[in-house]
Amino acid sequence: MVAPVLLLDTAMLYYRAFYSLPDTMTAPDGAPHNAIRGFFGTVNRLVEQYQPSGLAACWDVSWRPKWRVDILASYKTHRLAVDEAGQTSGAAEMPDTLGPQISAIAAILDAMGVARPGAKDHEADDVIASLATSSKGPVIIVSGDRDLVQLVDDNVSLLMTVNGGMELWPLLTPAGVVERFGVHPTQYVDYATLRGDPSDGLPGVPGIGAKTAAALIGKYGSIDELVLAVERAEITKPLTPRFAKLIAENLEQIHATRQVATAVRNLELPVDLGLPSTPRDSARLQDLASSWGVERYLRVGSLQL
Repeated sequence: MVAPVLLLDTAMLYYRAFYSLPDTMTAPDGAPHNAIRGFFGTVNRLVEQYQPSGLAACWDVSWRPKWRVDILASYKTHRLAVDEAGQTSGAAEMPDTLGPQISAIAAILDAMGVARPGAKDHEADDVIASLATSSKGPVIIVSGDRDLVQLVDDNVSLLMTVNGGMELWPLLTPAGVVERFGVHPTQYVDYATLRGDPSDGLPGVPGIGAKTAAALIGKYGSIDELVLAVERAEITKPLTPRFAKLIAENLEQIHATRQVATAVRNLELPVDLGLPSTPRDSARLQDLASSWGVERYLRVGSLQL
């Protein structure tokens, strides 16, 4: 069996660690290190379980790219920080104790020599999509972001970081996606466009929920064919006159949402995904590990302090 490459949705994992573990977990100077400890603890377990041939901690260089906001203004607006006057700052809302830990995670990964690819004006989803699409061997994406369901195919699986421990995380194949969502992975973006996704600020079509979205995409195959049926007034269940009217009234939003929700797959990312056997910078790694009090958590495969 060919060993997979693990593509990590890094921000998803360190946010999950930060909110799952108590801030009473602290470094020698008293600063919380829960996100660092939880992130690397998860990476260790993933490497032990899947024995990957490669690993990439994919990075959000731009977590809310302007080009996506220009297409759909609501995109991720709920994640923006709000000042005392009630105005959004344009920056992501973030707890004070998390920012330093994110910087430390980046520095530790770099000192280890673990790939941390990112791309200007793109988010980690696009980096993951491009690496997964170009991979010649099997890939396991590790993320709780449902948008990445669109990437699942015979070569790419998605380990969904849902609530609970890693033993509860489903590893989605194409058949698993159909069972879970009622649509094929290639149809997921169209399904999500109709249903909406509050976690990303995707509005969806008012009055169309998950069950109806799956039924419509299941019958027509795509939004394009569904819109053609609406335009031709070919109204047969599950497309009712009410749903046809809602779709006709929200066509501009539908097309914008689908464009925003579609991951970019063609980024040029010259990156070595191999697992390092020795740290890139041993002295820097030792200093970071000691100052943050996480020496025993910094193991990735055969690489350790």
